[in-house]
Amino acid sequence: MDAGETITAVAGMITGLLVVGGIIWGVVRVFQLRYQSRLSDPGLAGEVSSLRDQVDALQQQLYETQERLDFTERLLTQGRDVREVP
Repeated sequence: MDAGETITAVAGMITGLLVVGGIIWGVVRVFQLRYQSRLSDPGLAGEVSSLRDQVDALQQQLYETQERLDFTERLLTQGRDVREVP
């Protein structure tokens, strides 16, 4: 392979990489724009906010339930002697 063919091959590879990179960048940009347009929808933003509030409330209820369970377990184990537990 002489110098001319090598230069042509390298130029072809660089051109191919640039074209493929441009296509990939374009596809990624389209998905970014679609994702941003979904987030800018006020109805969807309100729904997401509502769901976050519900998750927060459920987490608080779960925390309180776990605290009550721990308290109950402590009460039950206080009255028992170690020898009575099987």
